[in-house]
Amino acid sequence: MTSPHDVDVLVVGTGIAGLTFALQLAGGGSGGRGGGGGRRVVVITKKDRAASNTNYAQGGIAAVLSGEDAPELHMHDTLASGAGLCHADAVELLVREGPDRVRELADWGARFSRAAGGELELGREGGHSRRRIVHAADYTGREVERALLAALAAQPDVRILEDHLALDLLRAPGADGRARCAGAMVLDRETGALTEFRARAVLLASGGLGCVYRHTTNPAIATGDGVAMAWRAGATVANLEFVQFHPTALYPAEGRAFLISEAVRGEGAVLRRMDGRPLGDAGDELSLRTRDVVARAIYEALLESGDPYVLLDASHIEPEAFARRFPVIAAECRSRGIDVPREPIPVVPAAHYSCGGVVSDLDGRTTLPDLYAAGEVACTGVHGANRLASNSLLEALVWAQRAATAVAARLEATPPAAGDGVAFVPPAARRAHDPARIEALRRELQELMWADAGIVRDDARLADAEARLERMRGEVEAEYGRAAPWAELAELRNLAEAALLVVRCARARKESRGLHFHADHPARDDEHCAHDTVLRNPVASP
Repeated sequence: MTSPHDVDVLVVGTGIAGLTFALQLAGGGSGGRGGGGGRRVVVITKKDRAASNTNYAQGGIAAVLSGEDAPELHMHDTLASGAGLCHADAVELLVREGPDRVRELADWGARFSRAAGGELELGREGGHSRRRIVHAADYTGREVERALLAALAAQPDVRILEDHLALDLLRAPGADGRARCAGAMVLDRETGALTEFRARAVLLASGGLGCVYRHTTNPAIATGDGVAMAWRAGATVANLEFVQFHPTALYPAEGRAFLISEAVRGEGAVLRRMDGRPLGDAGDELSLRTRDVVARAIYEALLESGDPYVLLDASHIEPEAFARRFPVIAAECRSRGIDVPREPIPVVPAAHYSCGGVVSDLDGRTTLPDLYAAGEVACTGVHGANRLASNSLLEALVWAQRAATAVAARLEATPPAAGDGVAFVPPAARRAHDPARIEALRRELQELMWADAGIVRDDARLADAEARLERMRGEVEAEYGRAAPWAELAELRNLAEAALLVVRCARARKESRGLHFHADHPARDDEHCAHDTVLRNPVASP
């Protein structure tokens, strides 16, 4: 193990939340209190700096930027989508502060699509009552990543380390005697070296957990690392049963499924069965319903018909308009021999977004002191039981800025005290790993979650899944304790932990609401279940 490395702030993840937080804290935005002040900020990412869920986001960022819209309407749409579980104070904050964060992103150099007169071109997606989706054609995430990385390049106090994987959070006693987050143990994937990054504050911005499922729109790095690490360190998690399955991933959806943005339906494309009939009793109207409704309708249609996919019909959109608005989608479809929009696009649902995560307050603070969370890894209360389309990037922007402000105040008020009693025992390097076995376990876990904890759940399958996952987690932990530190094994360890937390949350919710459809409890139960599903770690809690 290399010598400890002391920093002021450690950021885990280089998606929109992590990069925005680092930029704000360094003084590049409104959260940095007028300058970096020599703060040592290190941002780590286990792949290259542009590899994140943000980079794959096609649709855009929802924000009230038109005179025909209003914050009250955006709030209404968000609350309606969240099926009674959104935290109203968090949603009000989101819609009120969101427009300024989007403007700030444009000031940092993000080039959003604009209409002929120069004003922002606003799209519409399912669940939205107005056009409010700011976008850069259909590669919004990629453009946001580019702009943020370019802006950070001008900040000398921020260092980005690629190919660095956080294995576990460090804990140390705080001034009040409670355990605090004191940094992270980090693996250099290139050299195999382990380093203690001791920090005065840590931001988790590590993204989601889509890779617990067989089919996902997420990149391979979305292995639930932040949720698993926070849980092991004693932080509270919540609402992990609410996993959003995007209705329209391009079929076949093996590996990282290619997403067909909801904005295609927002521009008028409709879902049809393979025989050409509209999907659902409501006809074309179903295509603009929220994601949980559409994904379940597709699931039920495929179960009934035995068809492998349904069709997304965009034939009424002019080819030139489709190519201009959706160049990435058009190119991918053409590469697969689909002549869009003349020919319909075959689509199936795929795991897309986790609405639950590490519980954090309005300033990104978690229940573990000095640990903050922003982006998909966090559970802020904004999304409730079902995230409204394009609210994810907005939430990341808003909470990254708020967390940066909170951390800046914390650093100013608290003198440096790194290195006091940091507790972490790295796995002993007693034998080599078995790559084939680790890959087999990963596939087994993904198949199990897809079959037993996917779009439709029931009591028997969830109970079986929990028992099998507990055995699997035990096997993985034993292997982790015996083998040399190794990234793929660490990711599998996190997948097993995150999957088990998803299933435990799902078992606890004896109703159907939003993204959680329980076949044994198909009705919504507001009398007994209109609350968050909160899990506290009794062993590791501070």
